[in-house]
This record gives sequence, structure tokens and C-alpha cells, in this order.
Amino acid sequence: MSFADRSLLWRVALAPFILVLFAVAWVQHPAAVPAPFLDDHAGAPTLELSPSSPFVNGFASSDVDDYVHAAALTQLSEDTLLSVWFAGSREGAADVQIRGARFDVSDESWNAEFVLATRESTQQGLDRYVRKLGNPVVALAPDQRLWLFYVSVSIGGWGGSAINAMYSEDRGESWSAPRRLVTSPFFNISTLVRGAPVFHDDGSIGLPVYHEFIGKFAEYLYLSADGEVLDKYRISRGNHSLQPTIVPTGPESAVAMLRYAGTEHHRVLASRTEDAGRSWSAPVPLEPFNPNSSLAAALTHRNTLLVALNNLRDGRFRLSLYETDLEMENWEHLIDVDASPDPDGNPLPESSFTPALRRQFMASSSGSRDDLLGGFLAEVDERMCRRAGCEFEYEYPYLVHTREGIFHLVYSWNNSFIKHVSFTQDWLESRH
Repeated sequence: MSFADRSLLWRVALAPFILVLFAVAWVQHPAAVPAPFLDDHAGAPTLELSPSSPFVNGFASSDVDDYVHAAALTQLSEDTLLSVWFAGSREGAADVQIRGARFDVSDESWNAEFVLATRESTQQGLDRYVRKLGNPVVALAPDQRLWLFYVSVSIGGWGGSAINAMYSEDRGESWSAPRRLVTSPFFNISTLVRGAPVFHDDGSIGLPVYHEFIGKFAEYLYLSADGEVLDKYRISRGNHSLQPTIVPTGPESAVAMLRYAGTEHHRVLASRTEDAGRSWSAPVPLEPFNPNSSLAAALTHRNTLLVALNNLRDGRFRLSLYETDLEMENWEHLIDVDASPDPDGNPLPESSFTPALRRQFMASSSGSRDDLLGGFLAEVDERMCRRAGCEFEYEYPYLVHTREGIFHLVYSWNNSFIKHVSFTQDWLESRH
């Protein structure tokens, strides 16, 4: 037997032993104690977007050929926002890319979209095979590093996912190579991200994550300011909850709202922490319905929660804004941001669907995307219509509240565009 053969046999024989040692070390490592949450709006001025623009909407994306989904958003400066999403021929396709665009607050316009990561660039950076990409989130940290977290799959479906991290020290002009976060000692699979990261006052990062392999449950991934995994804490257990959105409400307190993926009550779930994310209460159902759909929330200047969700028993044909107290007991409907012209969301024949879609597009474009209308309508048959008819769909909201007192919401609009809506605190007050 050659030396190479003997070396291979030794590695094969030692592999189970090394895996067991690694798993024991992972389970028995000292638990990290999270620092208090960062008070991100402490001392913030209350500025307004513009007296003439209390409510603005438009499309962040500008490509009509691809399916787009799962947008996220962060503020880069007082004048600039960055949105990211994934785009490709379909969800889970090998050609899916992580794309982004910048929003100029002063003239209320989105610049041309650009590519942040591809399957090939991720594969090269990780030095491992990558089959598909999905679900990016982005956030500017207190140390001014811009973080991008996104999902990749090497084998199988989304249950085989891992999270990758990239960072930029020049507000997104250039990026580090992607790095795979190690979140589990067993094959490091089935960890996905969707909700906005939160920050602690020492610069550490709280990343809401979830699992889809065997169970469906949520966790709080605790990272150092440099993006190293320090610990993770279980938010829910079982097979019924996904995609937590977390909102700090005090130095040690936060609420988590979760997408319901079970078979019982089909309502939004909520959990709480009183120790900065280290332990979470058992999730309980809230008043709004949840048709197994993502939702988003942000703390308001009124010390209430603003929530964007599909409050529906089935379907995603209406996206609404609600306000609720921190106990999440009293819910007030503020506005339907987008909705099907059919109040029950029934499929429409293409003959009536296309004119309605045209009207919604023109109302959402703000003039900046009007030249895309023809190319967009050419995709209607394939993207939104089935044998039963054509359906409107508004989903996967992502909500931020900037230091200047502006709320920004992005979401998937009919699988074809990333739509952006922004509004001032004064506009929010006017809804009451």
C-alpha cells in the first residue's frame, strides 16, 4: 500500500472521531452573553423627507426579464439607501443573482440595478460547489461596515442552505470575498436568513435565522462585530415557524414576530426576550392572520410597532400596514399598500387582469419606470397567470425606520419588480 493510500485511510478512519469531538466542543462551549441592544434612534433628529412628498412609491428594480424576490433595505447615509434582492429565471434557478440598487433621497429616484453576487462568484469565494442562491439581507453596522448576508445551497433544496457573509468598508463600492458562517456542527446545513439584522451596543450583530430541514423553527444567531459566530439561541421549536423579524424595544428587550408554517391557527406568532436575545418566550398566536407568509416590523416614534403583512387566511393578494402596541394586543389597520382589485383575491381572466395590472404599474412607477411597461406586460402570461386565471401577489415586506424619521418599505410586486414605498412620521400620524 502506498503512502498516499495509507494517508487516505487514516483520514477516513479519523473523520468520525473528529466530528464527534467538534460536536461535543460546540455543545459544551461557554454560552456567550449578548451585550444590550443598540439604541439606534437615540438623539436622532426628526427630519422630514420633503413637505411636498409625505408618501412616495416607485420600483427599485429595473429588469423586466427576471423573477425578483426577497428584497431587503438599509440606510447608507442621510441621502442614500441600498436595497438588495435576488433575481433570475425562477426561484432556485442556477442563474439567480444577488442584485442591488441605490436610492437617492434628494430626488426620490432609484439608480440602475447592479450585481453583488452570483453562483459563480460565491463558488469561487467559498471554494466549494454552489447550486443556487437566495434571500439576501443587508445592514450598515455601527462601525460603518456594510454587511450582506445571503443564502446558498450546494446539495438539495432550501433545507440544505447555509448563510454567507460579505462586508464592505466603502459603503458598497467594493466587497470582501464571501465567507460561509458555521452555524451547526453537523454538516452546517439548513440555516436561512430573511429578517433584518439588529445590533448590540458593543457592535455585535444579531441575525434572525430559521431552519427548514426536519423541523421549521427560528433562532437568533449572535455574531461578533467581525461577523464571527459567537452563539445561537432558539426562538421557537417544532415544525411551525419561519423567518423571524426582530425589533428591539429596550436595552434588554425585543419582540420577534414569526411567519406561521403550521396547520393549526394560521396566525402571526410572537416571542419575547428580556435578556438581549439569549432566551425567548414560547411563541403565541396574535390577532392578524398569516397565510404562511413573511412579514416585517419596525419601532415607531410613538413607541409602537409598525407591521407590514398579508393579513389573510389564504393568498398574498393584499399587503397592509398595521400599528400595534408593544404588547401586540391592539391592532389598527392603517392602509392597504397594494391590493388586488378583487376584494377576495379571486383569479381574474387575462382580459380584465392585464388592464388592471397596467393601471397598478403606472401608479407604482412614479414615471421613472414607465418605459418598462411593454416588456413587463409581455411576461404576464408566464409569471402571473395559470389555468384558473391571473393573480396579483404582494409579499415579503422589509421595513426600516431611518434616523431622519422616514419609514421605507420594500417588497416583491407580482414576482416582477421590487417595489419601494416611503412615508414620513407626519403621514403616519395622519392615518389615525
